[in-house]
Amino acid sequence: MVTVPAQVHTPRVASTAPAEWPPRDDLVIAADNADVLPALPDGAFTLVAIDPPFNTGKRQVLRAMAKEPSEDGVAGFHGRRYASRLLSALAYDDAFADYLAFLEPRLRHAHRLLAADGTLYVHIDYREAHYLKLLLDEVFGRDAFVNEIIWAYDYGGRSRRRWPAKHDTILMYAKDPDRYHFDTDAVDREPYMAPGLVTPEKRARGKLPTDVWWHTIVPTSSRERTGYPTQKPEGIVRRMVAASTRQGDWCLDFFAGSGTLGAVAAALGRRYVLVDANPEAVAVMTRRLGARE
Repeated sequence: MVTVPAQVHTPRVASTAPAEWPPRDDLVIAADNADVLPALPDGAFTLVAIDPPFNTGKRQVLRAMAKEPSEDGVAGFHGRRYASRLLSALAYDDAFADYLAFLEPRLRHAHRLLAADGTLYVHIDYREAHYLKLLLDEVFGRDAFVNEIIWAYDYGGRSRRRWPAKHDTILMYAKDPDRYHFDTDAVDREPYMAPGLVTPEKRARGKLPTDVWWHTIVPTSSRERTGYPTQKPEGIVRRMVAASTRQGDWCLDFFAGSGTLGAVAAALGRRYVLVDANPEAVAVMTRRLGARE
């Protein structure tokens, strides 16, 4: 259910993290997130939602990472215990190991920046989702994993050599699995797939979404379309924001792209910080959100 915010905050375009927290304005920060994230305060955000690009645009330096003996690690050969290091296991694949090395410090900042009742959503291509989940298990802890959400859509090519791939994966992790905020009553309901099997009252109310979200991409003729190539639909992001935040809570997207998180957060009465170094993305967000310099 979309709620009209009690107060509208005009977003501001900045080049650095805010000097004080919380800032008076919602922010679009035009800078490398590697520079911005360390300057943001611990526990500042109830929601971090990101859609990281696979192609980072530059080669990252891969740190030497090996399994280390640890009393708290997992059992290995001959009874020894080790702290598992995912990146070392993928070192044979330079491009992908570089990608995980690129994401790891940013995900560690995401963990630090989340409030005790905060939640992380990471939107990732289905081909990389299982690798990223192992990394998130390492950063957040396996018990912090909440959901693997499948966003199913229907567009694009029709392969005759395999079942056509028509979904993305969204991984959901809690800062604290015993304290994270989750409000199903705030989420828009869906039609029943077999409405004849439920009562008229249930049919009229609709059912709660599951971990499979059927939602189209942003249509060419849609009012929300910005022309940004990786734009995600507001309906997908709205579920995350509505379920995992309250009015006035702060949300962060440090791969902000077209600014969908900001548009949804503003409509639902939440505050936001968006970070992107791409001038095209910053220009799109500025127009879309009405940001000022």
